[in-house]
Amino acid sequence: MKKYFISLLFAYITNTSFCQKNNDTTLIRLLLEKESATWRSGDLKAHASCWKIQPYSKITVYTLDNKVIDVPPSFIINPPKDIAGKGGFSKNTNYRYCINKNIAWVSHNEESELPDGSINYSFENRILEKFNDQWKLVSQTIHNYIPSRGIKL
Repeated sequence: MKKYFISLLFAYITNTSFCQKNNDTTLIRLLLEKESATWRSGDLKAHASCWKIQPYSKITVYTLDNKVIDVPPSFIINPPKDIAGKGGFSKNTNYRYCINKNIAWVSHNEESELPDGSINYSFENRILEKFNDQWKLVSQTIHNYIPSRGIKL
């Protein structure tokens, strides 16, 4: 009977722990998809609501022509006119999560169709924190790339 009780308790703890993490991964994924969509639609208020700029926030973009651009975090909240809202859409795949209480590190691939019909591919690393029970982006790194057609490692 004691072994049965311990097994039942272990199963309960495992399931409740997994469910919480599973809920966080869903909430984070929805936030990241909202952040991408609101940038493309030009809904800057909704886009800014996805972020919580901190003194340690950093946004870095690696371009296809081997340039590194440090984007001021304020740019994400208050972008210059005609930067956001140009349309297109994106699809995020291959999510990987590391969640530890109120901090999360997430990586994913993004395939973006630009308004002119061209496709942009990137690998993105995002850092999020939970503020008042809401996940917010605090930092990100974007690595643009051209998909290879050779051996996949």
